[in-house]
Amino acid sequence: MSERAHLLPAVQSRLDRARQEPGLCALLVVRLRGMREAQLRYGYEFGNEIMLAARERIVAVMRHVDTVYLAGDDSFVVLLPTLRNRTHALLAATRLVGAFDESPLMHGDRNWHGRAVVGVALCPDHGTDAELLFRRAELAHDEALRIGEPFAMYKPESTPVEILYGELRDDIAANKLDVMFQPLYDLRRGKVVSVESLARWTTAAFGAVPPSDFVPFAERSDLIVPLTRWSLNASLRHAAALHRGGAPLDVAINLSPRVFAEQGFAEQLLGALEIWGVPADSVIVEITETALLTDLDMSVRVLRRLRDCGVRVAIDDFGTGYASFAYLRHFPATELKIDRSFVDGMLADPRTEQVVRAMIEVAHRLGLEAVAEGVENAETLRRLDEMNCDIAQGYHIGHPTLAETFVAERLAAAVTS
Repeated sequence: MSERAHLLPAVQSRLDRARQEPGLCALLVVRLRGMREAQLRYGYEFGNEIMLAARERIVAVMRHVDTVYLAGDDSFVVLLPTLRNRTHALLAATRLVGAFDESPLMHGDRNWHGRAVVGVALCPDHGTDAELLFRRAELAHDEALRIGEPFAMYKPESTPVEILYGELRDDIAANKLDVMFQPLYDLRRGKVVSVESLARWTTAAFGAVPPSDFVPFAERSDLIVPLTRWSLNASLRHAAALHRGGAPLDVAINLSPRVFAEQGFAEQLLGALEIWGVPADSVIVEITETALLTDLDMSVRVLRRLRDCGVRVAIDDFGTGYASFAYLRHFPATELKIDRSFVDGMLADPRTEQVVRAMIEVAHRLGLEAVAEGVENAETLRRLDEMNCDIAQGYHIGHPTLAETFVAERLAAAVTS
């Protein structure tokens, strides 16, 4: 059972009591940026002690009637009853942020400089149910991150689709998500050689939920591991069908660095390859440049283990993060995927075109294949071909297609050719 499942009944009970008192209530989600990475780097004992110290600091700046709950490896929930107005809730958020700005948290002889980001939801204005308020405070937290502010209050008109934790968890378990395959075209051989596997989720309440909403939500919760397991097995099942049918294609699967903290993850992935009968060298795991830097040492260890067994490794969205070229020398990558923002801007801006050319040259000098994302027209494809780019992906090559349909069409074409 997740920490959230234990927490919500306690918050609901306190909320019900607080609503019998005059005034508003506020639920605050307080997340310490970089805390999870610190735990992975320095150990869980260090993380636990720092979180205890953080809780003491929160309690010290709150009122005696406020309640502080531990909500995860890097977060707290604070329930504030008897507030006169919403301004008082924002003042409490200001105090919380300031408490972590004043001085570092200590454990032994090691300092940890944490920064708090706070999301605020009000009862009854934004709901009276603990789970609903929790989700809306988390959405406000995400909005604060997006706009670069230390805190934000929930605003219904500017909030993305609200995702029900239980619904996503149950749909993953029941295999109700869909796999889409988008083709990648080899410019040297003049044919499609691989597909990227993309997860899609449709709900009864909201219809199709954008991956830009539900994947980050899964990242923030404990759902990213089961979502990744589902994606791996669903993708490999379709890849296996292509191999059995005599029309094999390589398959690229996106990974979150959060799964690297799972003990034995590399072995689980390799075991899945064996179960489905998919050759390791026909699988590419993709991880974004920015995500790599979250914990580079752990990423390198896990991905090197996979690489040693034949699995290929792609650095996705290259050029959008803050990575230096130094780490590329040591990282066990086989492919470098140039972000679509550069590829899409090539035709209109000669300087952007030169940047793309330089990225392709860097990839080749490091012995990597250069993959261009976001190829939307024939002219962009032609320019990339002139630059000796290896692989192209985008709507000009092919749109994402339901994997079952893609596999059926591919196998049918193989029979008639």
